[in-house]
Amino acid sequence: MTIGIMGAMPEEVDALLPFLERDRPPVSSGMRTYHTGSLWGHQVVIVHSRMGKVAAATSATHLIVEHEIESLLFTGVAGAISPDVSIGDIVVARSLLQHDLDARPIFPRFEAPLLGRDRFGTLHEETAALEIAARTYLADDHDNAVDSEFDISSPRVHTGLVISGDQFISDPQTLARLRVDIPDALCVEMEGAAVAQVCYEHGAPCLVVRTISDDASHGAEIDFAKFVDRVASHYAVGVTRRYLAGRPASESAPRSAR
Repeated sequence: MTIGIMGAMPEEVDALLPFLERDRPPVSSGMRTYHTGSLWGHQVVIVHSRMGKVAAATSATHLIVEHEIESLLFTGVAGAISPDVSIGDIVVARSLLQHDLDARPIFPRFEAPLLGRDRFGTLHEETAALEIAARTYLADDHDNAVDSEFDISSPRVHTGLVISGDQFISDPQTLARLRVDIPDALCVEMEGAAVAQVCYEHGAPCLVVRTISDDASHGAEIDFAKFVDRVASHYAVGVTRRYLAGRPASESAPRSAR
C-alpha cells in the first residue's frame, strides 16, 4: 500500500525528507517534485502541494492518478475558530467543508455541485489512529522551550470539522462570521476540504491533521513563518512517525472513504 503525504508549506515536507529511504530519484511533474520511498516502514510519496485549494487538489489528483497512492495524509497549519482551540493544539479532521463555496441558488450554500454534499468525511478508524498518534506526540516529545517561546500552554488534540477556503483569515470580523455560519468548525485553513473532495471522488481514504498556529484574528500573520519552522514542521514529523509506526506495514486500507 502506498500512502501519499502532502504539506502546503515547504518546511513541513522538507522536515520529512531526511527520514525517507528513497527507492528512486525524485520525479518532477506539474511544477511539483514527488519523493518516493519508504518512511518508517511504509511505502510513501511525499509532495509539497503549495497553498490554496486548486494547488492542493491538483497535487492530490497527481498522487492518486499518476503515483497510484491508496490513501492520503495532509499535514499543515491552521487558524483556530472554536474558542476551545488554542495555539499549539492539534486538530484531526473528522469532516471537511469549503467555507467559500457558494453556488446559490443552483445549489445550497457550501454544497459541492453535483455531489449532493457539503462535508467530506475521513475514514473513522484511521482518524482514530491519527488522533492517538497526535496525543502520543504531545505527551512524549513536544519541546517545552518552544512552547514558552510561542506562548503554548498544555496543548491538546481535537477531532471534528475543519473548514477550508482560498483566503488567509486574519481579521476578527471574518472570524466572527465563520463562527456564526459554521458553529461546529474547529479551525480554518486553505486546502483540506479540496483534497477531501478529490479523494472522495476517487474513492481514496483521506486524513488531515492541522497544527494551530494562530487564532485566525488580527494577529494571525505575526511570526507565522517562524511558527511553521520551529513548531509545525516538528509536529508534522512527530505525528506522522507515530501514525505510520502504529500501522502494520502490510495493512491495506479500504479503497473508499464514502
